[in-house]
Amino acid sequence: MVRTTEHWYIVNNDEILGGEPIIKGTRTPVRAIVELWRLGVSPEEIPHRLPHLALAQVFDALSYYLDHQVEINQYIERNHIPGELIDPRVR
Repeated sequence: MVRTTEHWYIVNNDEILGGEPIIKGTRTPVRAIVELWRLGVSPEEIPHRLPHLALAQVFDALSYYLDHQVEINQYIERNHIPGELIDPRVR
């Protein structure tokens, strides 16, 4: 079931990522946009890295995050992969 949110480009779809907030029409979670932004990637640069997204979608994802920080931070924490699992040289 797809549920709309108060943000135009953000939906929840029970069949995609267990209902985690995503960009409408994609499988891209809001947390992916937030994590890039936290790494210092500007909103204007994100569509260059994720070319299936428009700048308006990126800004709406960041706006959604600012309105729902606790929720998105929980998704980020739940999906965190420890560095040592990515690169065994990281300790």
